[in-house]
Amino acid sequence: MTHARNAAMALIALLLLVAGAWSSWGTAQHVLLSKGREHGTLTVTGCNEETCSGRYAPSGPPSTHTTLTIDHSVAAAKGQTLPVVVKPGTSEAVRTGWGGGLHAWLPLGGALLLASPLIGGGLRLTRTAWSMAGVGAVLLVGTFFAL
Repeated sequence: MTHARNAAMALIALLLLVAGAWSSWGTAQHVLLSKGREHGTLTVTGCNEETCSGRYAPSGPPSTHTTLTIDHSVAAAKGQTLPVVVKPGTSEAVRTGWGGGLHAWLPLGGALLLASPLIGGGLRLTRTAWSMAGVGAVLLVGTFFAL
């Protein structure tokens, strides 16, 4: 029975971590693998509850985009200029640099925090659990201060 409980706890913890990494990768890939993608700056002109939009100025060859949208949580205020990379085939931008990179990995940080009690309490791996919780907390706090 102990082995079944340990296997169930490990499976749930693994599922949480894979889900966090999977949802992070949707945005993080544009920040981490930005070579060959369209780069520029976005000047925020207005925001609604979920997104902000603004004027886009490419930093390379001329672009077909003149305005882009970005997540509201990444764009701080109207009038702010942000370094961005454009998601291919869309009019959406992803913030680059430390702030954008950390923000992209937020779901993984939350998954690390959620999985740590399972690993510490269920699997009795307390050092591993504290390490995972520490990394998740550092990621969340780092994102808060970077944005």
